[in-house]
Amino acid sequence: MRVRTASARFGPPLEGMMNVSYVIHPVAAADEPKPTGIDDALLVRMYEQMVWVRQFDRRLVALQRSGRIGTYPPVEGHEACQVASTLALRKQDWVFPTYRDTGAMLVHGVPMEQLLLYWNGRPEGLYIPEGVKVFPICVPIATQLPHAAGVAWAAQLRGLDEVALAFFGDGATSEGDFHEALNFAGVFRLPVIFLCENNQYAISVPYTRQTASETIAQKAEAYGVEGIRVDGGDAIAVYKAVKDALEKARQGGGATLIEALTYRYGPHTTSDDPSKYRSQEEAEAWRERDAIVRHRRRLENWGLWDDAQQKALEERVNQEIVSAIRAMEAAPPPNPDDLFEHVYKELTPQLRRQRDELRRRLAEREEANA
Repeated sequence: MRVRTASARFGPPLEGMMNVSYVIHPVAAADEPKPTGIDDALLVRMYEQMVWVRQFDRRLVALQRSGRIGTYPPVEGHEACQVASTLALRKQDWVFPTYRDTGAMLVHGVPMEQLLLYWNGRPEGLYIPEGVKVFPICVPIATQLPHAAGVAWAAQLRGLDEVALAFFGDGATSEGDFHEALNFAGVFRLPVIFLCENNQYAISVPYTRQTASETIAQKAEAYGVEGIRVDGGDAIAVYKAVKDALEKARQGGGATLIEALTYRYGPHTTSDDPSKYRSQEEAEAWRERDAIVRHRRRLENWGLWDDAQQKALEERVNQEIVSAIRAMEAAPPPNPDDLFEHVYKELTPQLRRQRDELRRRLAEREEANA
């Protein structure tokens, strides 16, 4: 089996975890040595980006609760998976996100305003700025995985030094697209990294009902690619795993499947109630191993962070978020015709009738409110 477990440090296992050899260290130990091959500036940047993502994510949840954006899938708990993995990439490498990968998109160059517009239901929120190698948010489960394999194949055929990084959840491994993408990547030794953010639940379906496999990483063996299991709450371990996979892909070594064990603290989306299918005790046990708290303690132990830096960071991030929210809410009203104009190349008779009826009803409402 070409499946290995990667982590910066091991400790006591989580209560009730699957019967596997993998364990998660709860917090940074005072005597933990600084990692080699990662400079101080990058270690600090990991932390700053994770704080940025968490504050932005919490603000989006608050915006949804106040009716200022639509349904939203919280990121909290996934910050280390998304930030550390994306920081391992180069500008020319590609990111293929799911609907929950706000952090990865931000780190790889998508402006906060764009993401706010997207969750505000605006089509312009799908626009990715020129030069930013991020595909639009993928809501259907696992359909971005063949896209990532396709882009990696195109890069291989054209002789481009580009690697694709595709994010997905544990539920996506039950989809046919997962099999097709991994099989294709294995056969053609494509420069692609498949990163599974295994947060233990596909909406309300627990991991144990998703697959009989002991791990997701071991599924790589069937496709002839390397499988790695990593602590998704350890930013350093995630960074190293993705960095190694990136270098291997660049040298023609083919694809890697990385399973990052993590947990979403909140609901699947803001329309979900996680108390219906998991216990509060389980969620609290994972929060005790929070990736951001762990990384901050590391930085403090290594003399790289203090309270003054923390205060300055939080103020700066808050100002950036407020500015992006103001820009979103200052945008002109959306055009209702966009609901119909971008479905087919030419409007069908049925869509034309629906568009005309919506126009009529909106006009009547406007007249009534005048």
